[in-house]
Amino acid sequence: MSDHHLHIVSFDVPFPPNYGGVIDVFYKIRALHQHGIRLHLHIFEYPGRDRASELEAYCEEVFYYSRKTGIGSAFSFIPYIVKSRRSESLMNNLLKDKYPVLFEGMHSCYYLGDPRLRNRKLIYRESNIEHEYYINLFAAEHRLVKKAYFLVESMKLRFFQQKLKHAGLMLVVSECDTDYLKKVFPEKDIRFLPSFHANDAVSIEAGCGDYALYHGNIEVPENEAAVEFLIRKVFAGSKHRLIIAGMNPQKRIIELAKPHANISIIANPDDEKLFSLIRNAHVNVLVTFQATGLKLKLLNTLYNGRHCLVNPLMLNGTGLEPLCVIAETAEEFRNKLDELQDIPFTVSAAEKRHELLDQTFSNSGNAARLAEAVFGS
Repeated sequence: MSDHHLHIVSFDVPFPPNYGGVIDVFYKIRALHQHGIRLHLHIFEYPGRDRASELEAYCEEVFYYSRKTGIGSAFSFIPYIVKSRRSESLMNNLLKDKYPVLFEGMHSCYYLGDPRLRNRKLIYRESNIEHEYYINLFAAEHRLVKKAYFLVESMKLRFFQQKLKHAGLMLVVSECDTDYLKKVFPEKDIRFLPSFHANDAVSIEAGCGDYALYHGNIEVPENEAAVEFLIRKVFAGSKHRLIIAGMNPQKRIIELAKPHANISIIANPDDEKLFSLIRNAHVNVLVTFQATGLKLKLLNTLYNGRHCLVNPLMLNGTGLEPLCVIAETAEEFRNKLDELQDIPFTVSAAEKRHELLDQTFSNSGNAARLAEAVFGS
């Protein structure tokens, strides 16, 4: 164990690591602990997620703070996702020492510009260009009240982005987002550091499967739009079988799939079931209409699934193009599915994946890079 200490401010309880944002946080905590960094974790609690004793195995201390939800946080020029995550108890705990502070996502950055932290090393961990993410949620959402919320929040987030100038270091999940932030903050230390994830090694079943799989949190508008595209434009009337697996599919999506005998929906699969679906699919189909961040389900699929068929926005400057089959239009997706139908996934293809993924996406390697960026060693 080293003498290096690090505060981490998390926007949510990062265990269980079962959705995009907290996956990066949890596996970063685990990798940094294995690297010898002594962690002091601060968590803003979110309804529906319990406190997790499992985190104590990796951290010197774990603190919890209640979110300040409601009207008091909504009517503000500060974005709701930021304003609702404030606590003087957090600030008091940070001020007990002089250790660096890592703020996970813009959600946790309420105190990033606080003068009481002026002489501290402050690190911003980027997960998305948030105002772009929210404007895309606005475009994908059907419900008017939600659309209005996403639009207003996007404008607030664009304004709040200037607060990031107070960070001494920014660690960014994709090369595209790195380029963007370097243009906005040309004088800052901004480094590409991919998301941490659940995979320590490639584990892929060679051979063929008899279905294509799309998986994701379907209640998120971005993913709902992707599912609608796949049902209506790609698999409707197709000879290929599609399984859609994900959290809380909307009734309209269930009704949309119902007339098609080749399309089935598995709602809320547990981790074991989802892992099995990914491994046994012949093709994992991943579609997004947002070019921000790094899609962790892409990484998970490349470590565990056979052929990976994606649209260009899913890759978003990841450098993972050589490991994927790429299609953009519905016709291109249908043609690629036809081409892949009788092509088994091979051991040599799995070895190629391991070689490329280990160069850039190794958790232990990225923990070492993070430690060097923060502590210089």
